[in-house]
Amino acid sequence: MNVARPPRLNLHHARLKQEQSFDKPQDKGGSYSGSLSPNLQPPTPPTLLSTPEPFAACAVGNYILFEQFDGTALFRCINAKTEDEYVCKVVHNERYQKTVAGHFRLDAHPNINQIEQVLIGETRSYVIFPRSYGDLHSYVRNKRRLREQEALRLFRQVVQAVQACHEAGVILRDLKLRKFVFKDPERTQLKLETLDDAVVLNEGSSDHLSDKHGCPAYVSPEILTTSGSYSGRAADCWSLGVILYTLLVGRYPFHDTDHSALFGKICRGKFSIPDTMSSRAKCLIRSLLRKDPTERLAVDDVLQHPWFSLVSREGASCLDSQLHTINGDDSKALDQTVPDLAVPEGNISSFI
Repeated sequence: MNVARPPRLNLHHARLKQEQSFDKPQDKGGSYSGSLSPNLQPPTPPTLLSTPEPFAACAVGNYILFEQFDGTALFRCINAKTEDEYVCKVVHNERYQKTVAGHFRLDAHPNINQIEQVLIGETRSYVIFPRSYGDLHSYVRNKRRLREQEALRLFRQVVQAVQACHEAGVILRDLKLRKFVFKDPERTQLKLETLDDAVVLNEGSSDHLSDKHGCPAYVSPEILTTSGSYSGRAADCWSLGVILYTLLVGRYPFHDTDHSALFGKICRGKFSIPDTMSSRAKCLIRSLLRKDPTERLAVDDVLQHPWFSLVSREGASCLDSQLHTINGDDSKALDQTVPDLAVPEGNISSFI
């Protein structure tokens, strides 16, 4: 059965909607704003919708907003006419352009979340996205680790999303497992959920950045050690290495509950890879987790790595037999597995 797709985002149409207010005045003094990503600069955590009572459903245009997803500015919502489920991101109007800029650059890419509709009120904008079926972080946490066949299929989609972003001049910065969500209930298709924290470069601009922004477990060593600028694309590729390692091993390559110790491990760049992993997977991880960003594999070259051709040509049976041979006690310390919650934010200047 074909389901009618809601109209694509039309910026002109969205701006006209400023004349109509979808905002409901708040009797409890609740407010909403803020950035969502872990930020290594002095943290500016989001000011989430906060009231002393549980959140009550409210109407926004044709949509009904329900509960808010923990720790985010995303709400579950339903189109009252079609009864289809969506996700709504609520932002203050002054942050609207920054929130959607990356999506405008990457409209219609299959591995980038698509904006379905935008409703602009007097003070807030409501950006409607298709629903998802869980994030990659939680998926790996539940499965402990992935077989190489499954990891390759999912990681290919992650790389394709990052490749499209880099080609369009979008630097992600806050690249991590939790950013990727499943498009289907079978959990086979991934999409990059939001581009809130991305830097959208002007045409022909350098990708060199100076702000220290990112999730602590995924941050590259040059961000920690460089006082000047660093390549945003190379930093994203380091994060890709952390993602691949975590998919296959079930824990971060660099992990510590103390930020200063964590950053020290990242700067030293030393990590261990289980012997049960295939040699080509080890090679790809080491090619991405190189301390020197000039020696790091670029995203355009990742999909050309022999790891992908090995599985494509021979199937995954030879890899699976290597990867998941039980090797000693499989229930190591919980702090070495993917944590239930995101790594806490931190101010890097406090630790270096």
